[in-house]
Amino acid sequence: MTKQFVDHVRLSDDERRLVILDQTLLPNSRTYIELDTAEEMYEAIKSLRVRGAPALGIFAGFAMYVLSLGYEKSVFMDRFRQDAEYLCSSRPTAVNLSRALKRMTAAAEKSGGDLTALRRECQAILDEDIAMCTAISRYGLSLLKDGSTVLTHCNAGPIATSRYGTAIGPVIMAAERGMHVGAYCDETRPLLQGARLTAWELMNAGVDVTLICDNMSASVMAQGKIDICFVGCDRVAANGDTANKIGTSLVAIAAKHYGIPFYVLGPTSSIDLDCRSGRDIVIEQRDGEEISKLWYSRPMAPEGVRCYNPAFDVTDSSLISGIITEKGICRPPYDESLRSLFR
Repeated sequence: MTKQFVDHVRLSDDERRLVILDQTLLPNSRTYIELDTAEEMYEAIKSLRVRGAPALGIFAGFAMYVLSLGYEKSVFMDRFRQDAEYLCSSRPTAVNLSRALKRMTAAAEKSGGDLTALRRECQAILDEDIAMCTAISRYGLSLLKDGSTVLTHCNAGPIATSRYGTAIGPVIMAAERGMHVGAYCDETRPLLQGARLTAWELMNAGVDVTLICDNMSASVMAQGKIDICFVGCDRVAANGDTANKIGTSLVAIAAKHYGIPFYVLGPTSSIDLDCRSGRDIVIEQRDGEEISKLWYSRPMAPEGVRCYNPAFDVTDSSLISGIITEKGICRPPYDESLRSLFR
């Protein structure tokens, strides 16, 4: 039976609005919302209604097409560049967002603001992501066998990308093919993407999934419950250092200690060869209330306490067994293997 997929970032039926699954309401409500202003789109990115590096790229493509429908011809490119810069400022770490915005801007400049060309370009971003997710999932699947158990962190499934997703794509594909592959999900504090999103996706896919707190990953590794770790990425530097959701580096350090392979899965569009190392990656700082108040009926920290809330951390390349892209699996030394993907 062919699996029926739903695009969680798409155009409305009349193609004049952007439709997204509101991830902030999962898993309790599967709600799609429509956006047609730059302010609504900025808020959707900033508040994580849409998130996941590839999904942000798809979002950016469709967003710029929808916004361009309202531009006057005389100021078309000025408005286009202003809105692209505005959306890009919403989340500086995810390179897919900025690259998709640059790609749409280049298409607008080349075509002289032709709407047909822009519609074709944003569709191409989605189509390429679908092919990318499928290829990454197949490469990741090659590392699994019947009975394997995967540990993952944050969310890099279909709602963060398209179709299979990246980090959990191999697990979903395994289930689709009748393989018995289990998964442990870190809850991923403070926004709980693992608990709210990944666990929900894997359960819907029929995967045997177990949810754990972030500080339990080393314990389950020590007990021999984990065979391999799969995580996504928001940006990969030229030397293989990888930015991903905060807490990823702790998983990698524990995996290294217990001799468990640790793989990063993501598209080549997340690889930034102009970024020499993880020290050059800008880390987004988020509101401290996500730690102290967000999920509680009343505050669970002393009023006025200082909070430090970086959205990402950087996993050193020495901790990474391989980086799985749509073009294959890169191994150390990454400054050579990553660059070879673009030759």
